[in-house]
Amino acid sequence: MLRQPLAFALALALALLPAAAHADDLLQSYNNARNSDPQFAAAESRQLATREGAVQARAVLLPQIDGSATLRRSKSDGPSTFQSDPTLPAVTGNISSTSTSRSIGISGSQVLFDFSRLTTLKSQLALRKAGEFQLESDGLSLITRTSAAYFNVLVQLETLAAAEAAETALKKQFDFASKRLEVGLAPITDMYEARAQYDGARANTILARNAVQDAYQALVEITGAPVANLKGLPDDFQPALPESRDIDGWVKTAIAQNPALQAKQEQVRSSEISVETARAGHLPTLTLSGGYSKGANWGDRTFSAGAYNDTSPTGSESRGPNLGLTLSVPIFSGGATQSRVRQALAQRDISRDELEQQRRALERNTRNAYQTLVAGISEVEARRLALVSAQSAYEASQVGLEVGTRTVLDVLNNQRTLFTAQQAYAQSKYNFLQSRLLLEQAAGTLEISDVEDVNRLLTTDESVAKAISTL
Repeated sequence: MLRQPLAFALALALALLPAAAHADDLLQSYNNARNSDPQFAAAESRQLATREGAVQARAVLLPQIDGSATLRRSKSDGPSTFQSDPTLPAVTGNISSTSTSRSIGISGSQVLFDFSRLTTLKSQLALRKAGEFQLESDGLSLITRTSAAYFNVLVQLETLAAAEAAETALKKQFDFASKRLEVGLAPITDMYEARAQYDGARANTILARNAVQDAYQALVEITGAPVANLKGLPDDFQPALPESRDIDGWVKTAIAQNPALQAKQEQVRSSEISVETARAGHLPTLTLSGGYSKGANWGDRTFSAGAYNDTSPTGSESRGPNLGLTLSVPIFSGGATQSRVRQALAQRDISRDELEQQRRALERNTRNAYQTLVAGISEVEARRLALVSAQSAYEASQVGLEVGTRTVLDVLNNQRTLFTAQQAYAQSKYNFLQSRLLLEQAAGTLEISDVEDVNRLLTTDESVAKAISTL
């Protein structure tokens, strides 16, 4: 069961939070984070943006159709020579004309062969698949980020409870030492030592309370709502491995199923296809184009020479279809195509090296998570026994001080040991749960059911429920 000081610390911390929609427990905190976390929302938007790349790459392979309408008016004026009969002299004058034209039409084109556009589509499809894997990875990361923030609140609450208990105990020791000094049963150094320890405990309580506040805000940053019905592990928590898979089995599963690694593999595939796209710059392209247009123009033409003026109307109409094939053969581009090929090859090598680095890091992280989980079982039990021993030693030293077999300094030292043991035990319990989720995340097998399993381990006793109900 959770200790009474922890319930008090919880009520104090929650009372300082702003009013907002409250989550219930770890599972509800994750659900809130799933709907409110800006980091995950940005990941979803990035995935949607990546998907559009394949749509655009496919679009350039489909027919392109355009419509047009044009209305134009023009005027010209200049000298001209006119000769109506070869037997007569030419007449020099000025000719001016005005005309108006209009046209409407529709045109279309269809790429028959362009290898670079085909490979670009393949590359974008690979990136789209990589984006889907990356979003899945971000979803798993959201679970572990939420749990880490949640567990950190619990650790800080237990630390605050221990700090407040230590402050209370050290205040009693200070008062006890002061009274013994007054009656001449203890040296003044005992009083100074007790006062120093008490003042230090007061400072630790202030720091612990601030740490609780910051831990809550870190959780709210993810979930968008404070946690009201906070639940913690009971003192009799018994850690256990999630299943009987050995470390090599976990590594094998991680290499095969980790979504972040699969995303990087698709990115490598995209970069390899991009090399083909760059090399396609040496290949010809073939395009079919056609359309239909209708146009007309009209106006007048005036020739003037002295008193002579001759004006005649002009005009014409045209309509009809057109169809053609265009073959474009690249001959020389100043070395740009070869440069793009070299650039694509370098990018491909970068992607391959990053994939190998990520694979090695994944294997190391998976092994470390498994080893931490295995060691955590023994650590939690050892920390629990250390806490029991520290509590017994502290209580025994208090009795010894009363009967004169122990000094104030002995009690103070045992109080510090007890405070450290309480912190270490709380940290080890929640580190074990976090390592369990991190191992599932690395293996790519982390699901909402794992959060539910962990959530079922968390309980709230009546004192904590009462404290929460007063908010």
